[in-house]
Amino acid sequence: MNIISYNVNGIRAAINKGFLDWLKSANPDVVCLQEIKALKEQLDLNVFTELGYKYNYWFSAQKKGYSGVAILSKVEPDHVEYGTGIESMDFEGRNIRADFNGISVMSLYLPSGTNDARLDHKLEYMALFQDYINELKKDVPNLIICGDYNICHEEIDIHNPKGLSKVSGFLPVEREWIGDFIDSGFIDSFRYLNKEKQQYSWWSYRANARANNKGWRLDYAMVAQPLQEKIKRAVILSEAVHSDHCPILVNIESETS
Repeated sequence: MNIISYNVNGIRAAINKGFLDWLKSANPDVVCLQEIKALKEQLDLNVFTELGYKYNYWFSAQKKGYSGVAILSKVEPDHVEYGTGIESMDFEGRNIRADFNGISVMSLYLPSGTNDARLDHKLEYMALFQDYINELKKDVPNLIICGDYNICHEEIDIHNPKGLSKVSGFLPVEREWIGDFIDSGFIDSFRYLNKEKQQYSWWSYRANARANNKGWRLDYAMVAQPLQEKIKRAVILSEAVHSDHCPILVNIESETS
């Protein structure tokens, strides 16, 4: 099972930048999208079904043009879960999950902490999300949580660790949380297979950051420990340029491969 996760920073904008041609070439089995910034009704879903993604599921924010997640799949899932059932998390459309023959794939868009109010919301969300996942794993142990976590874990994951240590996304409290999240039973699939590789998945639009590779690794495919031996490949697809993020890919050995 090839799974691609991509914060597209607006699905309609990404389509206008050639996203569909890229997706046809990449040809994953499952696609997790974040920051779709659209309602399902605003999209021509035929463009996805024509590429083989007959099954596509959209969970948008209540606020138009903001946030939102989606899952596209070539195989019909056994079950789709929209949100978490926690109102303070779900009104911004940040979680959707699809179950495939014993493997459950979630698309996650964790909030950013752009100011004090948003940082407080982010920290609350992080705590609630950890509790939610702790409970979910009891019934759904084979979880793969893909998406934009809006946190860099270690110094290797950010271009200027010293200078950015007081910026949200690399705050000690955020780094501690993502470390604890991994320790609660997950594998950072990219770092698991790429111990020393310094590669990023997001660049600011300012100061020519992408051209100068002044980036952050904010996007992860977190794989539950029971699936560890099934992780075959994990890469960052930095050649895709439809967003300020680039996609990530994880390959999991499964019966649906």
